[in-house]
Amino acid sequence: MRFLLCDDHALFRSGLELVLSDLADDGESIDLVGVGNAEAAFAAVEQDSDFDLALVDLQLPGMSGFGAIDVFRRDHPELPIVVISASEEPADARLALDKGAMGFIPKSTEASVLLAALKLVLSGGVYVPPMMVGTEATAGAPSADPELPVLSPRQREVLDLIAMGRTNAEIGTALGIAPGTVKSHIVRLFEVLGVANRTEAAMRLEEIKKAQR
Repeated sequence: MRFLLCDDHALFRSGLELVLSDLADDGESIDLVGVGNAEAAFAAVEQDSDFDLALVDLQLPGMSGFGAIDVFRRDHPELPIVVISASEEPADARLALDKGAMGFIPKSTEASVLLAALKLVLSGGVYVPPMMVGTEATAGAPSADPELPVLSPRQREVLDLIAMGRTNAEIGTALGIAPGTVKSHIVRLFEVLGVANRTEAAMRLEEIKKAQR
């Protein structure tokens, strides 16, 4: 497997390389390309796009990690992005996932949890850190009914399209966002609604509409 790590601390890059070696299966190796800023990360992907995953810090010299996510999602939407940051603020994690990151891992996370999170992302999932649990439903303006989930405008747009039977690709086209961003929205939308699939989400939407009439 081939990873790109964008972090301006060389010692952290070296330490993470040792941790990531445990991801390798028998006979497989981990190739980690480490760079210190967003511009170098873009250049690395332009030179060789054969990366399985990009790990990006938020605090970078020059362009921030948030800006780097925007560029990667625009120019390389097929490349999964995971943020590894010293921040443990739910708002930072939420913004990173809103921008299309497939996971947010605080640097204080234990190695075993980090590896499990990366395996999830590599298998096509989205890793939502424990610090975000319980924050989505309380974000934004208060609801007139405490039983109703509070959805962001983008989450409501995605939910409306899910209820219309649209696929992830169709939702991405309709809203002008990358496939990874659509997946991220759906994963967190299901958490906010307390549902497990699209059918339950559509049914929950009808309940919300009835309660708001």
